[in-house]
Amino acid sequence: MLALNNVEVVYDGVILVLKGVSLNAEEGQITTLLGANGAGKTTTLKAISGLLHTERGQVTKGSVELDGERLDRLQPFDVVKRGVAQVFEGRRVFENLSVEENLIAGAHSRRNYADVRAGIDRVYASFPVLKERRHVSAGYLSGGEQQMLVIGRALMSDPKVILLDEPSLGLAPMVIDEIFGVIRRLKDEQNITVLLVEQNAALALDIADHGYVMENGRIVLEGPAESLRQNSDIKEFYLGLNEAGTRRSYRDTKNYRRRKRWLS
Repeated sequence: MLALNNVEVVYDGVILVLKGVSLNAEEGQITTLLGANGAGKTTTLKAISGLLHTERGQVTKGSVELDGERLDRLQPFDVVKRGVAQVFEGRRVFENLSVEENLIAGAHSRRNYADVRAGIDRVYASFPVLKERRHVSAGYLSGGEQQMLVIGRALMSDPKVILLDEPSLGLAPMVIDEIFGVIRRLKDEQNITVLLVEQNAALALDIADHGYVMENGRIVLEGPAESLRQNSDIKEFYLGLNEAGTRRSYRDTKNYRRRKRWLS
C-alpha cells in the first residue's frame, strides 16, 4: 500500500502548499485525486516520486511510505527502484529518440536485457500502434500516441505503483477511452496500483475504486468512488449537475468556492 501520512510540503522554505495531506492507495486498486487547478494534486505526486527536490520543495512534516518503507527521504531514482513510476502531465517524450529508444530509456533501472526486451513486448501488446511506429521519432507521434508512449515508458521500470497526472488532457474522446481502457487493464491484468490525478471527475470516478477531493492543499472529502459519484457536492461542483441531475449554467456555479458545503 502507498500511504501519505499528514504530509506537509514547503517550497523555498516559506510557501506551504500541502497542509497535512493523508491518503492511501490500496494495492491493486485505482485511487483518484480530484481537485481544481492549484489545489496541490501535482505537488502530492511529486512528494511521492521525490521530484520536489528539483523545484526547491521538500516534505517538512509527515511521511510517504510504500509497504511501510519511507520514500520521502529518497532521491527520485531510488524511488523508481522501489517500484514507483510517475507519468507527467503534458506527454514529455524524448522527441528526437524513436519510440523504442524512449521505452529503453524507461528501463534505466533494470540491468537484465531479457527483462527489458520482455517489458518492451508487454508495452507493444498493450499499445499495438507503438509497435507499428517503433522506429519513428517520438516527436512525430500524435498526442494520443505520445500519451501511450509515456505510460509505456513508465511501465518499463516494472513498477508496483504508477502515478498518472492528467492523462486525458488535450486528447480526443476516442483516444481518451483507449487510454482509460489501458489504465483499467493495468489494475485488472497486472495488479498495478494506480494513483490518478484527473480534472475530468466523471472519467476518473468511472474507473476508480476510491477517491479523494483536494482543496487548497488539504483533503476535504474521500470515499469509495461509487459513493463520491452519488455525492451531491461532487455532482454540483465537479460534474456540473444540480440535484435534479441536469446541467447547471456557468452563472449558477461560478462562485461555487463560497458555497461548498464540505468546507462550511
